[in-house]
Amino acid sequence: MSKHSVVVMGLPGSGKTTFLAALWHLVSEKEVPCKLTYVSLQTGNVEHLHEIASQWRAAKKQERTAQGGDKLVSMILKAEGGDPQTVTFPDIAGEAFLQMWGLRECDETVAGWLKEPGVLLFIHADKITVPKWVIEEKLLMEDMGIPVEDQAKAEEVIDWSPDLAPTQVQLVDLLQSMQADPLDVGPRRLAIILSAWDKAAGRGLSPEQYLARRMPLLDQFLKHGLNPDWETRIYGVSAQGGDYDDDQTKLPDAERLRDIDVPSERISVVYAGAKSNDLTEPLQWLLT
Repeated sequence: MSKHSVVVMGLPGSGKTTFLAALWHLVSEKEVPCKLTYVSLQTGNVEHLHEIASQWRAAKKQERTAQGGDKLVSMILKAEGGDPQTVTFPDIAGEAFLQMWGLRECDETVAGWLKEPGVLLFIHADKITVPKWVIEEKLLMEDMGIPVEDQAKAEEVIDWSPDLAPTQVQLVDLLQSMQADPLDVGPRRLAIILSAWDKAAGRGLSPEQYLARRMPLLDQFLKHGLNPDWETRIYGVSAQGGDYDDDQTKLPDAERLRDIDVPSERISVVYAGAKSNDLTEPLQWLLT
């Protein structure tokens, strides 16, 4: 039996825990065909997996992974006609990646996980912080009839901090770090997951086109700055299928999702013009 590790990366709120919850339901319940089938859980808190999967089935918001609460899940999966493979997923809190960007620091354990050959990079398609240009902001305020104060008379000055940087700037920096010592391990496969794809699908763009339109710097880096030995795919993934609610609020979208008889059919995975319910698709590519 072969062993593979896939590191799960993404800034806070990028959809990593929701993906793991939906994946656990998908492979354990076996409601729809998948490229990889579940054999057994090797490492990980099964109660935690059942808990987040239960939240997912109930269309309830997940609690984000807290920094210092990184969880390691290792399960045995098998492709049809293939040998069983042990796949390990370190679920790292998004704050760990903010720390790499903002403080130029990386926990030793996290650094070890970042040396894995397979990378799942999550980007929330509906929460992309884009660059803001002063002239565009000024023109927008003028169009809205809002007085534009002279900078010298401004009452409040907001100091720049690393967390204010555009999403694509932070992600390019993380990928550059993974190509430099001590994280560089040579050729890798990178699967970019544009999560909450249901929020972006209405634009009529493919995942590749959407990334290029919304994050041109990252798109250029993937094409011209990434190590040529790296292979990249971009997937549009909706692991939820819509907006989830919590115990204090009830959303029509969540009620609609709870009415779906087969929860796995909420899932949508888009790649190369094809659409499926199979979250194991990017994993299967990373493992081959």
